[in-house]
Amino acid sequence: MGRKAYMKQLDKIYKQSGISWFTPVELFKPWYAQGIAEAIMRTANLSVPLKIYEIGGGSGTCAKGIMDYIMLNAPPRVYNSMTYTSVEISPALAEIQKQTVGEVRSHLSKFKVERRDATDRSGWGDVEQQPCWVIMLEVLDNLPHDLIYSENQVSPWLEVWVEKQLGREGLSEVYRPLQDPLIKSCLEVLEAAQTDTSKKSLVSKAWSKLFPKPRRCWLPTGCMKLLEVLHAALPKMSLIASDFSYLPDVKIPGDRAPLVSTKKDGHSSDYSNYLDAKGDADIFFPTDFWLLEHIDHYCSGWLKLQKDKSSKDSKQGKKRRTITLDTSSFMEEFGLPSKTRTKDGYNPLLDDFKNTKFYLSVPTHNIK
Repeated sequence: MGRKAYMKQLDKIYKQSGISWFTPVELFKPWYAQGIAEAIMRTANLSVPLKIYEIGGGSGTCAKGIMDYIMLNAPPRVYNSMTYTSVEISPALAEIQKQTVGEVRSHLSKFKVERRDATDRSGWGDVEQQPCWVIMLEVLDNLPHDLIYSENQVSPWLEVWVEKQLGREGLSEVYRPLQDPLIKSCLEVLEAAQTDTSKKSLVSKAWSKLFPKPRRCWLPTGCMKLLEVLHAALPKMSLIASDFSYLPDVKIPGDRAPLVSTKKDGHSSDYSNYLDAKGDADIFFPTDFWLLEHIDHYCSGWLKLQKDKSSKDSKQGKKRRTITLDTSSFMEEFGLPSKTRTKDGYNPLLDDFKNTKFYLSVPTHNIK
């Protein structure tokens, strides 16, 4: 079987299922999940019980794949003492996850689904002092984002509110001064990161004044809220997140703008204005992995913004070790790519997901 036969088979699966997009963990089961399991096994401290949380576990394919791998490849004591908790907001998916994982009976005593919103701090209970792992596959692209707007490169940013105007059909944007604390924090992290990496040249500043243009920027505020909660509840967590690093053919303007599309009669069509999208539209945001790393460091308490550095009582957090890898690099390192290679050398696991990346973040005890 070669690339052509694979694409034909994939097309057939999509037509039969009616699902618009399968996640890689579903397409390449069990190999995708086993790559993640291997990454955990190589990095985890196996002298303490292995504790894994998955945010938004889909149909349970990742959970089952990881537990299968640990059962077959880790010392028995690691499998016997492990726990795997899926934090799932959908009641229907929670039931499917239990069924999927329950196909191996011994998994059931180690697996549980907690039906709750992972961004709600109260749901996590007391602070977990033990090391643990958090897995998020295609979660970040679905989290809420906030849009901010500026008339030009030197004007202050404004919050974008969506309102229904009297006497007008549809929705329209209204611009207001920044007030939302989450938007302010996210913007501060973004601007601090930009200041660190590139001092604006005199030429670009002069250009901005000569040719002012409006700016639109989508901020990953949902991601920031989630990471704030996770770092507060699980201070010793290690994180594996996988998502889109960019999305093709995005028509909506702005930095980190989403792809908003709808599917009708098997054909997808993309919106050029998010205000036109109705309830059945799919919304995917690209993940800015460079910004994700800065938000992660900020939420863990290590990265302090300029104004924090002078305050004597600001607690110095623990620095984290982070790496961003293309999906193909991650799977070549931790997975078994030979299992997904076709006869003509084409490998969909490595070749098809060029616009996805993995982010790994682990705590260290280096606080210098």
